Amino acid sequence: MILLNFGHPLTPSHRSRIEELADETIAEVREFKPQFDNEHSFAEQAQSLADGVGLSTEAWQTEHLLINPPTHSVIAVTLLAELHGRMGYFPAVIRLKPVSNSMPPAFEVAEIVNLQAVRDVARVRR
Repeated sequence: MILLNFGHPLTPSHRSRIEELADETIAEVREFKPQFDNEHSFAEQAQSLADGVGLSTEAWQTEHLLINPPTHSVIAVTLLAELHGRMGYFPAVIRLKPVSNSMPPAFEVAEIVNLQAVRDVARVRR
């Protein structure tokens, strides 16, 4: 799988846990540092960010992608909307959680959330 990291840096232990949860090897990690300008359209900046991933139209639809989303919520949801448009479905995302009483603050991988499955289950409540 290809891990697209738009969030915090991931340590070797994070990557190991992700592979364990996904039951798949991470073949490649692509790192991005989204810094959006509040004076410009977030939709346009999300499009540029996704363009910078460097995947073809076919790859967006066929590669196994896992997303570590940006920590800024509006950037994250705007980027997810852009990715859904390119992929044709919602991607799975990594959820990190704080490690209790850690100094300095540290995070661990809590779960992989299959957003398409969440959407599909919610659809029956419509």
